[in-house]
Amino acid sequence: MTNRPEPRPDASPDFTLDDELEVTADWDPDDEPVEIGVTGDDPEDDPTIGAMELAERHALRRVASLRTELEDITEVEYRQLRLERVVLVGVWTSGSSTDADNSMAELALLAETAGSEVLEAIYQRRQAPDPATYIGRGKVEALGEIVQVTGADTVICDGELAPSQLRNLEDRLKVKVVDRTALILDIFAQHAKSKEGQAQVELAQLNYMKQRLRGWGGNLSRQVGGRVAGGAGIGGRGPGETKIETDRRRINNRIAKLRRELGEMKGTRDTKRASRQRHEIPAVAIAGYTNAGKSSLLNRLTGAGVLVEDALFATLDPTTRRTTTSDGRVYTMSDTVGFVRHLPHQLVEAFRSTLEEVADADLVVHVVDGSHPDPEGQLSAVREVFAEIGAADVPELVVINKIDAADPLVVQRLLRTEPHSVAVSARTGQGIAEALAAVEADLPRPAVAFEVLLPYSRGDLVNKIHQQGEIDTLEHTADGTLVKGRATGALAGELEPYSIAAV
Repeated sequence: MTNRPEPRPDASPDFTLDDELEVTADWDPDDEPVEIGVTGDDPEDDPTIGAMELAERHALRRVASLRTELEDITEVEYRQLRLERVVLVGVWTSGSSTDADNSMAELALLAETAGSEVLEAIYQRRQAPDPATYIGRGKVEALGEIVQVTGADTVICDGELAPSQLRNLEDRLKVKVVDRTALILDIFAQHAKSKEGQAQVELAQLNYMKQRLRGWGGNLSRQVGGRVAGGAGIGGRGPGETKIETDRRRINNRIAKLRRELGEMKGTRDTKRASRQRHEIPAVAIAGYTNAGKSSLLNRLTGAGVLVEDALFATLDPTTRRTTTSDGRVYTMSDTVGFVRHLPHQLVEAFRSTLEEVADADLVVHVVDGSHPDPEGQLSAVREVFAEIGAADVPELVVINKIDAADPLVVQRLLRTEPHSVAVSARTGQGIAEALAAVEADLPRPAVAFEVLLPYSRGDLVNKIHQQGEIDTLEHTADGTLVKGRATGALAGELEPYSIAAV
């Protein structure tokens, strides 16, 4: 409102409604109201799709607990429920203590991204996780005391637990136990937007859940047995089908349906990919560790406007944008799902059709967070996934991002250890021009040399040469446009009737 009065410095707790009305007595009713939240006429003021998705995701902010006793009434506009208060547990089997600390810090970020509040974090030095309880028996008792003292309702383990380990820990701690795989699957379920992404996440969750069902017990009948209604009669009496078997059968049916749906979606993706390959349009895939800045880099390079957030696995659905080189050649650039250490194999299998974008690309732009405590570990973890999906032989350009926040000595070390690399800051724009030049230099070049004299009526062919080929020389003569350069096989066939040798 335009006529809202300024707070009075001499206001007291005894300030009454009559006093307030007296202050507003001189308001002008003819003042025009101000519209709130409406952008201007400038198209640049319009929010991008990514900005709108980010605003939707943060429409409710988080508070530390579920209590409703608010000290300040303004908090009610900004609160969001944190569903769980968690304690983190890890087993340190190899590497240095710094590696163990980094792993626990990453687990804490994953837990916060999932919407929980981290209360405590402990880890144990062992040669291997305990086969019964993941951590040792004494550590389980200590963990139970921490859970009781802190009031935690969930324990998150930094590893994939066997069903027996999960059940034993829950029986002893009396709270819910979640492993790293279930935590990552939960984050994916929150952030998946597209139909394909949601189906992929559901498939991964069902494959994970199928081995961890806990029913009413194998000896309890849940359908028929004894003198049942409906006249089952002789041959129909018996233990019947247990509840856990029913659940497992339904999960298998749902998995089969999801795989059929994903197969149809994969056909659509393959058709689009085949069209790009048929027209010999180079493809660049941006890949890397989660929260390394892949979406920010895509926005910088192509103006895609996708969602950007300082969180793990903020964007899952791949985004492909068409762009051009400085000399006019067309190529595509795709953002892919982020990777993480020990990425659950269920996710790799479910997202295989999406990850094939990396394996089929002509160039992988491998983004690494230069400000991370262990950037070499990020590079190694991502390359392990590359090998698993068959993308180990794809040409790779390493882009060291966030140099505005990174230690310059670390950036120099990475540039030395990764010879084919560039350093950029997607936030400030530093180094983006060098990164673009490096991408263009690594794109596959047209293979067929040509020299043609094109009549001025075939300007469409000149445009195709700009988009799909390389021009060494171009000269306008009295008889037409004389062009010399290199082109793709299909374009060279179209140019053949106008070649100098044919003329």
